[in-house]
Amino acid sequence: MRVVLGLGNVGSRYAGTRHNVGFRVVELLAERERVRWQELPGPERLAYTAEVELAGQPVALLKARTLMNRSGRAAAAALDRYRCPVEELLVVFDDADLILGRVRVRQGGGAGGHNGLRSLMDVLRSPDFGRVKLGVKGQGREESDLADYVLRPFEAEERAVVDPMIELGAEAVDAVLAHGLEAAMNAFNGRSAAPAS
Repeated sequence: MRVVLGLGNVGSRYAGTRHNVGFRVVELLAERERVRWQELPGPERLAYTAEVELAGQPVALLKARTLMNRSGRAAAAALDRYRCPVEELLVVFDDADLILGRVRVRQGGGAGGHNGLRSLMDVLRSPDFGRVKLGVKGQGREESDLADYVLRPFEAEERAVVDPMIELGAEAVDAVLAHGLEAAMNAFNGRSAAPAS
């Protein structure tokens, strides 16, 4: 079974922040399929999971119950439970260096200062998982500390772009599952949910 992990932090204080767009994509996918989130079985209750069928295949959507910088433990538990190799894991997350509204698909790469990715790479001992990045870089990014910036909510004028970007991210996940990473990269890299200026 494929695992699609949306990165984010649990709790209402994080719900509208830039760091939680990964959660929002997997939540949208679960909502579309009308499935409920359950606790991932195990003594530590590390994640919430929603089992769905996407692109004709069984998929476990995942949200870690740990904080972002401990996401690796939840991912490892899910990969073990669903017998999913790390190369079949697809991670959806925010990218503060990518312009707000853009979506980018790729296989592997570095952590780029993202604590959730760093945790995944440390615990899974591999960078070789698929990625769907959602751009959250707005005008205040250059003057801000990265850790502070990603934990801020979107500005009022940015919010019109956020929901369409979440939709585009969900489409990208569907495309990866249906057609593979390379085809999804060709279809989505360079696309943006922001209106053309």
